[in-house]
Amino acid sequence: MSKKPRKSSGRGQRDLTVKVKSARGRKMSSTLWLQRQLNDPYVKRAKADGYRGRAAYKILELDDKYRFLVPGARVVDLGCAPGGWCQVAVPRINSLGERKDKKVGRIIGIDLQEIDPIAGAEIHQLDFLEDGADDKVKAWLDGPADVVMSDMAASSSGHKQTDHLRIIALCEAAAYFAFDVLTDGGTFVAKVLAGGAEGSLQTLLKQRFEKVANVKPPASRSDSSEKFVVATGFRGDQ
Repeated sequence: MSKKPRKSSGRGQRDLTVKVKSARGRKMSSTLWLQRQLNDPYVKRAKADGYRGRAAYKILELDDKYRFLVPGARVVDLGCAPGGWCQVAVPRINSLGERKDKKVGRIIGIDLQEIDPIAGAEIHQLDFLEDGADDKVKAWLDGPADVVMSDMAASSSGHKQTDHLRIIALCEAAAYFAFDVLTDGGTFVAKVLAGGAEGSLQTLLKQRFEKVANVKPPASRSDSSEKFVVATGFRGDQ
């Protein structure tokens, strides 16, 4: 007699949990990471939708709410590897010109490492902190940017407070870069880690943008301290 199929709980229609056995020579942390990946619905969706990583859904969800990736927008993606955010931006800003009734946008992806090409995006291997990086980006865009977005994170040290300070410093550097390349009314989107030192970043952004929101999109794991700052209405005259 065959068993009846197990009913779904209805919460995201998750598959049955995949258990990963520990292997000799593999750390427990690696085993837990692998198990989490195998059971992550966003990882599965990314594979099905052709995105290079689950992080694509974070910018997708943020844009669904704040609408900054509009047709014709000029966008800079800092630390763009592996390219998921660029993939989301391409059709939304119409960089391939597929929507004939809409303006054609442009997106510049920047990263320290070389990444595979993405149709509709211009990828450059560049350290955005180096002198003249902002001028190079504006030259590639043929003008200022409407959006600067960053999903960058500093290399983990294993010490929570140190990692928090590192990513806040990186985010502040990205903000100053945005001040140099954004047009009036532009938008800055960046990942931060909650931890107590982000107050200076908030103050900095509130001085230069009309609105600053702190958001944790659904695609961000609940056990992660990451959140995203979305600053809109850049005041370039300051």
